[in-house]
Parts: sequence; C-alpha cells; structure tokens
Amino acid sequence: MTLGGDDWLLGLMSGTSMDGIDAALIKSDGSRVLEQGPRITFPYDASQRALLESVMGEVGDCQEVETTLTQWHHAAVSRLLDQAGLRAADVSLIGFHGQTTFHDPKKGITRQIGDGALLARLCGIPVVNDFRSADVAAGGEGAPLAPLYHRALAKDLEKPLMVLNIGGVSNITFLGQDETVLACDTGPGNGLLDDWMVKHFDMAMDEGGRVGASGILDPLVLAGLLDHGYFSEAPPKSLDRYDFSPELLQALNPLDGAATLTAFTAAAVAKVLPFLPERPSRCLVTGGGRRNPFMMDLLTRELNMPVEPVEVVGWDGDALEAQAFAFLARRSQLGLPLSLPTTTRVATPCKGGVLHPVS
Repeated sequence: MTLGGDDWLLGLMSGTSMDGIDAALIKSDGSRVLEQGPRITFPYDASQRALLESVMGEVGDCQEVETTLTQWHHAAVSRLLDQAGLRAADVSLIGFHGQTTFHDPKKGITRQIGDGALLARLCGIPVVNDFRSADVAAGGEGAPLAPLYHRALAKDLEKPLMVLNIGGVSNITFLGQDETVLACDTGPGNGLLDDWMVKHFDMAMDEGGRVGASGILDPLVLAGLLDHGYFSEAPPKSLDRYDFSPELLQALNPLDGAATLTAFTAAAVAKVLPFLPERPSRCLVTGGGRRNPFMMDLLTRELNMPVEPVEVVGWDGDALEAQAFAFLARRSQLGLPLSLPTTTRVATPCKGGVLHPVS
C-alpha cells in the first residue's frame, strides 16, 4: 500500500439528515488535497429512513440494522467504482463514518453504527471507521470532524473565512489569518425543517425553500427557540440532531412553521459570531441548506457578510463531507491528528479511527 498520495481514497458519509449516502474519491497525502475525483449520492427511500429512525437515541442492540446499513454502503462503493471505471485494487483505503444514532458528549457518549470489518470484507478494501470515539474518550465533543479538511482545501483562500455546513445539524469552521482553526455545531440545520415538512406536507424537504418563503416567520416563537442555553456556550461545542424540540411551533400554521424553522437555522449561525476571534470576510456554505434560496437570503441578512455556496471556489458541496472522511482515513493511517483542542475541545490534538484490513 502506497502512502505518497498518488492512490485513491474513498470517503463515505451518511449524515444526520438521513437523506442518503454520499461517496467520494480523493487523492491526498494527509496534509494536502491533491485531486478531487468522482462522487455519487446513494439516496435513501422512505422505508430506509424509517429503519434508521427506529434506532435513533439510546436504544439497545441494533446489530441487524447495522449490518443492513453496511450493506447499503457497500452498494454505494460498488456504484461509485463502476461510475469511475475503477477496481477495488485502485483504492487503498475507505473512510467509513457510519450513521450517528446518539451523540451526548457531556455524558461521554457518541454512537455511530456501521461494521467496518464487514465493509472491508465486502469491498475488498481496507476500511477506517469509528472516528469520533477516541475524541470523546479524550474529553472532546467528537464533532465536528471536517475542519482539518476545510483547512486543507482553503489553503490558498483569503482569510478570515467561515465554512458553514448545513446538514441535519449546522456546524462551522472558522479559519483565521493566523492559521487559527475554530469549529463547533451552531444549532439546527435541516433536521427540524425536514421533520416539519414530512409531518405537514408529506414532503422529505422544503425543495428550493418555496414553502418557507411562502410563510411568515413568527418573531416570538423564534425568540423562544433561540432562548436555549446552548447558544451562550463558547465553542468548541456540539449537538445531537434531537437536542431542539419543535414544541414551540405547534400553534403555527404549516407555512409559518416552515418559515420560522428556516429563520431559526440562520439566526442560530449568527449566534456564534461573537465567539470568533475576528469577523469572517465571507461565509462559504456546503450541505443541503445551500440549495434553499430562502435560507441563504436569511443567512446573508443575519450574518451581514457575503454568503455563497462552496462551488464559487471550486469545491463540491455534495461531496465535501464524504471527501473529509477519506482525508481523515489517510490521516488516521499516518498517525496524524483528526481533531484539535480548538475544533472539538480535546485536551491535545487527537488521533482516532480504527483500521480494518481485508481479511
């Protein structure tokens, strides 16, 4: 196995939005991003999402679901390799995030299901997984883990810069002029809004932000949502997808609820600005939220800075999280840190990940 960065690395991400598996190929030496290759999304249907939702929280044994989830990831790997015209022998390593089912770092718990040894056998490629546990065991938050990948990608971009990922939960990476890297979850992303859309419109998401833009946000409900102790905590900090309750929205009509939840995501991001060492010159947005024009408009208003999708600098917002775990797999293989005290609150830069060779 070569370690110089000329080989393909494959990253897999199934996020808290539970909309599917992102799979992406990159080449990296663990410090630089040398090439960004093909990527695919393997979407979940309603029955697959329901199966994952059945094991969310502090549930007991979910080995059967874990095996099924791992098989879905194998299918995603096979599809990506077919599309790219590659064989398993062309890929030296897979970074397998798995599916987060429970995250409470204050209790020292983070749980991602996904059988790394099984995936290695199915794919015929070594797999690195279990990225978050070592960080939590070392006193860290276990999230977010993409900041060092953002730093590598943004090496030549003007700083200070903020990268915002809007998935099920939203998180930011702040990159300072002095090489400072600071990160945290900011609050809800699309998770609460997606749940609202399923409940009230039988739709998986607010496609194009059209529903939210048709409603009127309720300032009193929004203020109540923002009156949460999390927003007064300094970063680094992290959340579980279910840490915020939609109870305050129950009196709103469906359109106004969608508008208010979209505004909640944007306003929560703004709450982190006073904690940053300097004001970012721009905000680059990745994740599904960048496709919601209403959310992007609200972010521009709340942050009072240019807010743009990551594609404006040549990144692929549909691949970024998956690419990050390919990058982290290489760093794990090389014994390099995956997180820093300023990204997850670990006491010292933390190495992590478990390598599963092909057996």
